[in-house]
Amino acid sequence: MPDQPRLQDRPDWLYLLRDYYELYRRLSAGGSAKIRSHQKTVRDGISRVIKANAEVHEHDPVSKPVTAHWRRALDNGRMERHAPFIRALESVQTHLVWQYGYEKVPRGLERTYAYAELVGPTGPVITDEVILGLVLFAPGCTYPAHAHDGISESYICLSGAVSENDQGVYAPGSLIFNPPEQRHRITVADQNPALLCYAWTGARGKLANQKMVFSRGPKK
Repeated sequence: MPDQPRLQDRPDWLYLLRDYYELYRRLSAGGSAKIRSHQKTVRDGISRVIKANAEVHEHDPVSKPVTAHWRRALDNGRMERHAPFIRALESVQTHLVWQYGYEKVPRGLERTYAYAELVGPTGPVITDEVILGLVLFAPGCTYPAHAHDGISESYICLSGAVSENDQGVYAPGSLIFNPPEQRHRITVADQNPALLCYAWTGARGKLANQKMVFSRGPKK
């Protein structure tokens, strides 16, 4: 059998990783030491993935109802400063596996949400250093409150606009940071879809076999 392709054999994935790195280098931490530290942790993880020349397991694409909004989300993202990152996503879009992460999807969410892992334990770029991916929300989506066990999470809004916990509006180019165990709920503006990329960092044991959705945790 032929050897499994690696990043150097699939330059589109390598370019995407480099562009991801630049997003986390250029975006302001807003004076927050915790966010600055998280950004560095993400960059360090990406650097290790590139240095290791990670394996690439490309899959046939899998769509969900919300991916009908994909083209609009990309078109809107092309008008932002991170347009090069949008172009990098387009170069790998035929290998995106959109999924839910729920055994039983909450009512209504099956048409308004899906995520696609880009880098992580399930690939396409295989690693246990960091998890990187995309989340696509339809207009008006409400993503239920949940928490992440031992995982630090950040979102970068690529297009559209979202609110987290009804505390502020995040437009394209904004970064949202959620430390471990912090419950968060996302709502999406009514007129356009929202496309976000995300990064998860944490201990390898926590990152292994993670999905986009975790325990909703205790109510506060």
